[in-house]
Amino acid sequence: MTQNQPSDRVAELRQVIERYSYEYHVLDQPSVSDAVYDGLFGELKTIEREHPELVTPDSPTQRVGNKLLDGFAKVRHRTRMISLNDVFDTAEVEAWVKRIDKQLPGVRHEFFADIKMDGLACALIYEDGILRQAVTRGDSYEGEDVTANVRTIKNVPLRLRRAAGYEGFLEGRTEIRGEVVMLKKDFAALNEQQRAAGKPEFANPRNLSAGTVRQLDPALVASRPLHFRGYDLIRDHADEVPTNMFAYEALTALGITRNPEAAVFTSLHDVMSFVRHWDDARHELPFNTDGLVVKVNDRDLYNKLGIVGKQPRGAVAYKYAAEQATTVVRDIVISIGRTGAATPVAVFDPVQVAGTTVRHASLHNADEIARLDIRRGDTVVIFKAGDIIPQVEGVITDLRQVDAQPIDYNAELARQYPELEFERPEGEVVYRVKGLTGPLILKRALQHFASKGALDIDTLGEKNVVALVDAGLVKDLADIYTLSVEDLLQIDRFGDISARKLIDAIAEKKQPPLERFLFGLGIRHVGVQTAIDLVARFKSLDILAQSTLDQLTDVDGIGVVVAESIAAWFADDDNMALLEKFNLLGVVPHYTPKSGKLVGQSFVITGSLESMTRDEAAEMIRAQGGVFQSSVAKDTTYLVAGGKVGASKLAKAKRYGTKVISEGEFQEFVRQL
Repeated sequence: MTQNQPSDRVAELRQVIERYSYEYHVLDQPSVSDAVYDGLFGELKTIEREHPELVTPDSPTQRVGNKLLDGFAKVRHRTRMISLNDVFDTAEVEAWVKRIDKQLPGVRHEFFADIKMDGLACALIYEDGILRQAVTRGDSYEGEDVTANVRTIKNVPLRLRRAAGYEGFLEGRTEIRGEVVMLKKDFAALNEQQRAAGKPEFANPRNLSAGTVRQLDPALVASRPLHFRGYDLIRDHADEVPTNMFAYEALTALGITRNPEAAVFTSLHDVMSFVRHWDDARHELPFNTDGLVVKVNDRDLYNKLGIVGKQPRGAVAYKYAAEQATTVVRDIVISIGRTGAATPVAVFDPVQVAGTTVRHASLHNADEIARLDIRRGDTVVIFKAGDIIPQVEGVITDLRQVDAQPIDYNAELARQYPELEFERPEGEVVYRVKGLTGPLILKRALQHFASKGALDIDTLGEKNVVALVDAGLVKDLADIYTLSVEDLLQIDRFGDISARKLIDAIAEKKQPPLERFLFGLGIRHVGVQTAIDLVARFKSLDILAQSTLDQLTDVDGIGVVVAESIAAWFADDDNMALLEKFNLLGVVPHYTPKSGKLVGQSFVITGSLESMTRDEAAEMIRAQGGVFQSSVAKDTTYLVAGGKVGASKLAKAKRYGTKVISEGEFQEFVRQL
């Protein structure tokens, strides 16, 4: 399926983001979660960063907020309620500090850090200590007057407290900015009441807080347990609030609730320790959070750093890993498991979910594909079930490509596995390979794993494989490394000597060459040469397992079909568990860079050979770092012509300028190495 051009994708994203934003900010009826909105917004920012010519003044990235509701008076903020740049890891925080150092060279910084609250931003304006007005953030320039509603919030003081040392804040104008939130315990209790009354539950505390504050009925607002937490203090004379920590101390003295977790640090190391601590402990907080705010503590330095666009240079918002993310499905591949079950897998653009990079997710079965109506090219919402297993939550159909076709599961099975037949047993949701049982599949797999082209395990031939599987001693490939002499002596065909011989042979192959191990895994379409090419490119199984379809098809000789097969194998949970089991048993395949006099040279053999088999010739070529190819291509160096030569290969060799040598010349060539 043809991928959208960046300009097309930008147009689609802007349209969808604007609608979701309208639902959230104007209607108070969001149809997607914050993580989904943030994911799409982040994708739009990335495309615009890579293609600045696509940025337009009306793009959602070029403004802070949205339209305001009718029904509330509009109030102009004296100073903008600006947003902060998001950062997601230590490297981005370090880059922010370097930019600060460039603006203020030689200045020693203190960093102020506090936990971000997930609610509605609001400014409380006090005149001579009396609450006169409450204004929402709005579009950062202008907000809505929600004074009547905010006055019902029990922890908002209608008069600021008088405290020694802070009397000046009771004179003139004092603006306190903060967040209106609903604490988790109050939200749970409210939903319990909804359930008891047979009413629908509320989606989440943030949406409920925002929607409640913007109700036109203050009595309804008063009936809901809202909570205000301050995070900033603004006076007409900036020198009255020298640091951000002083602002917090003043908030407490004046009777404003603020986060007690806020702290000042003198090193970036300590800031990141604070970040990591609350990443682990955030679920213990009374309110929801998605990260922290880190600022330059000194307010004078903070103001000198200024603002770029709509974000201040002196602060960033550290965002914790989202538990949801959006990405684009590039392919749907089918994995055949060890029991013969056919499991569909969505392969998509890499995306961060709950702190890890995810590239694929199981779609379980044909019924799940139909339920989700997932198609190639779809933008999907990914989440982690139990914070472990990536799952597809749903499809954003608003971003579906016009040529996206529904998945015909039977047709996909026939296309991806033309040599196999499948059946769906009555009462089951899973398709299975027809005529193959789990034990039969295991026997074939183990024979291949132990074969000469793979690990070449002496005495582990067909009869011994059958005996081990039938006796229940081997239930997967890795189990052979758990066998003992005593285990084998339980089987009639083994005596003491033969048992020891097999155990020793298996132990000798605990550190096999990586390309042999990869070939031995039996990944469909991965032959000896393909395994060699993959190892030469990726150099480790871990890197190969994380590769994208584009990276796979970038390897010479690997097309879409082979890439799909590789991606499907590494997307299978059973296969990944098998690799982990190998590792725990001390089986460590090793990568050795190609060496030998044939490195960079490729060979094709046509016709019959008299002095050796084709496999023996291929082994000689590979042992010296050469490439053994099945057909003549533009990069073929030599065509070895044996008896009964194929005319088509000779014609290709002539067309590509490939040198043709006889079997005798090949032998002489190899002997000189």
